Amino acid sequence: MNPPPCRIGMGYDIHRLVAGRPLILGGVHIKSEVGLEGHSDADCLTHAMADAILGACGERDIGHHFPNTNPEFEDLDSQIILQKAAAIARRKGYRIANIDTCIIAEKAKIGTYVDRMKTTFSETLDLAPDRIGIKATTNEKLGSLGASEGIAAHAVCLLQTYPSML
Repeated sequence: MNPPPCRIGMGYDIHRLVAGRPLILGGVHIKSEVGLEGHSDADCLTHAMADAILGACGERDIGHHFPNTNPEFEDLDSQIILQKAAAIARRKGYRIANIDTCIIAEKAKIGTYVDRMKTTFSETLDLAPDRIGIKATTNEKLGSLGASEGIAAHAVCLLQTYPSML
């Protein structure tokens, strides 16, 4: 049976902000006094992207593929997770058509970092930067995200089969 020509996946990730950790979003070090807590480098933007790709493939999430109980993945660069998610998509006959993301953070202003994030993702995924959307918003000071206790990210990915790619 041939795979469908297009598949859509969505991803979401959230991590608590803590002192003593670097803040990494989209594979880029962001100037901050606090960073994201997690087993890997805790890059919630990259994790959401990887989950969107895996979801579009009908795969389980990154927690299944990279469990936080495995010491091998401690402090792992999340770009490796993203590369492996894209490799799974390729093995299933898909290429990434585009990915769109949104970061939800009260304090981490990312505007000056977006171009570097796009370059990082473009290199990691071998995808043109204009096929990668990165936006940010606040939580309007509502809830734990609004209180700057963490950062979250959403991602949506469109996969296409190889023959349908332009």
